[in-house]
Amino acid sequence: MDKLKISTAQFENKSGDKNYNLGVIEKLSQKASGEGANVIAFHECSITGYTFARHLSKQQMLDLAEFIPEGDSIQRLTQIAKENNIAILAGLFEKDETDRLFKAYVCVDKNGLVAKYRKLHPFINPHLTAGDRYCVFDLWGWKCGILICYDNNIVENVRATKLLGADIIFMPHVTMCTPSTRPGAGFVDPKLWTNREADPTSLRQEFDGLKGRSWLMKWLPARAYDNAVYVVFSNPVGMDDDQLKNGCSMIVDPFGDVIAECRTFDDSYSIAILTPEKLTQAGGHRYIQARRPELYRDIIGQQHQSEQKVVWLNSNESQ
Repeated sequence: MDKLKISTAQFENKSGDKNYNLGVIEKLSQKASGEGANVIAFHECSITGYTFARHLSKQQMLDLAEFIPEGDSIQRLTQIAKENNIAILAGLFEKDETDRLFKAYVCVDKNGLVAKYRKLHPFINPHLTAGDRYCVFDLWGWKCGILICYDNNIVENVRATKLLGADIIFMPHVTMCTPSTRPGAGFVDPKLWTNREADPTSLRQEFDGLKGRSWLMKWLPARAYDNAVYVVFSNPVGMDDDQLKNGCSMIVDPFGDVIAECRTFDDSYSIAILTPEKLTQAGGHRYIQARRPELYRDIIGQQHQSEQKVVWLNSNESQ
């Protein structure tokens, strides 16, 4: 494998305004390509918006959702990718021929759809159907996987994606600054966002504290380290419906080190160069080789009572 230049992006999306959101995706993709990036990744439901969907009926969701790859958004993403010679990953709501609804995330390049993944643990709207398979695909000579938001909190999903061959896992989110049973969690006051130019310090303290980045750093580097993978984390910044999100889109290497991160309040991206050597130099590579699955195969695979939560009404997915 050759070195790969990947960018992770953040922006303030508009609820239900696919044309606007795709316009921002186009602008950032063009800029990242101009700096030599081969790939750019955007957040969960970056095309459609996310939080506002908790208010939508099934018919409204069907009106918002698209067929993949026939839908207009995939066609436009492909055109953007072709014009800028860059692979693009972005999220939207998907529907199928039987009116099932999914939380989808796609990768497209100049030739069209490369991969599609359906979230295994969907929230936000009761009419969403859970995905039922993992996704591993080739991109610029690298094996890549996708896990959306809460999927990454179930550690088996990350390990399974790694064991299926992924060396890069794209982890699009809409997270942080949300209620949780964890002390110190909670929403960030939208007034701080409105006043961000006059008082950036107060907003940054909230974004970087236990409501935001400090929580993320408790687990995200561990997913990369334990599995010897590159993690490409993407998250919105600014208002998503009535919820304020803190961005912090970042790329974490197989050692668990942050090698690129968006640190402004603006629509932006950050770029890192991925080198294949780290995949085998990192400790997680040795740990995977040392596994003894005969000891825990039946334990990990045993049946249990699932507590799958399907609706997010007044708070975000629990952190």
